[in-house]
This record gives sequence, structure tokens and C-alpha cells, in this order.
Amino acid sequence: MADSATANKPPTTHPYAAGELVLDAIPEDERLWVPMTDGVWFRPLMFNTVQGGWCHLIRVRKAGVVSRHRHPDPVHGLVLKGAWRYLEHDWVATEGTYIFEPPSETHTLVVDEGVGEMITFFQVTGSLHYVDEAGKAIGFDDVFTRIDLARAHYEEVGLGADYVRNFVR
Repeated sequence: MADSATANKPPTTHPYAAGELVLDAIPEDERLWVPMTDGVWFRPLMFNTVQGGWCHLIRVRKAGVVSRHRHPDPVHGLVLKGAWRYLEHDWVATEGTYIFEPPSETHTLVVDEGVGEMITFFQVTGSLHYVDEAGKAIGFDDVFTRIDLARAHYEEVGLGADYVRNFVR
């Protein structure tokens, strides 16, 4: 039986609403980082399967080109550690920098020599289209390809394939 202080309080969320998600964004358990390419990982924070987007951290521990891509929808970023830049721009995103990426812009993310580790939060809406130097599409990611990648990784490292459900909303 609830005590009188909580018995009369209304629920904080609708019973059909997705549950809140509170987690350590930068975990001690390395298994939570999903490898993408050599020296590049992502840490899922939330997979939005209804609107088609995701929030994650990208961690890079190598110098060089990470990816050349464009988005049909906006992307927001916040650098938490290290620095990076886009070849197509004159600015460098350092710790504390907020980045808004407008729809349709093609950019090439680069981590320069001397940056031991870069970690950036990105909120991706829609999809991400990988392109070659000429701008021709060569691949893509969306919320479902990211879920599949995380699911396979979590299975491989012993957390179980369903571990990815912790991030799906």
C-alpha cells in the first residue's frame, strides 16, 4: 500500500509513453562501445525507431578521415573530448563546441594528428549517406542499421543480442 504522500500524486508519464532513459554516457565497460572501423566506435544512447533517428557518442582514437557523408535531415553535435574538423570548412570543433549540420551538406570528418581521443555527442535525425570524393552515394546508415550493428556486437561480446533493447524508444 502506498503512503499518503504518494497515493494522491498523479503519474508523471502516460502509461503508453516510452520509458525514460538514464545512463552513464561514457561507460567503464568497453563492451558498450560498438566498433565501426579501425579506431572508431559509437556508444548508443538512444535509438528512436518511431521518428527514425538516434543519439550516440562517436569515439575516435586515430588520426585521419573518419567518414565523408551527408544527411537529408539536421544533425546536432557537441564535442566532449578532443577535437575534429570538416575538410570543407575552416573551423575546428574543440571541447565544448556545439555544431549544427544543416540538411544536405556533404562533409568529411577528420581527426588530426596529436588528438589522442575524440568523443562527440551526435543527435542524428533521419539517415546518414556515405559518399565518395565525387559525392556519389556508397552506403548509408539509419536507426535500423545502427541497431543491427549494435545488436550483433552485443551478442559477440557476451551482453546478448537483446541488450540493444535498452536503447530503443
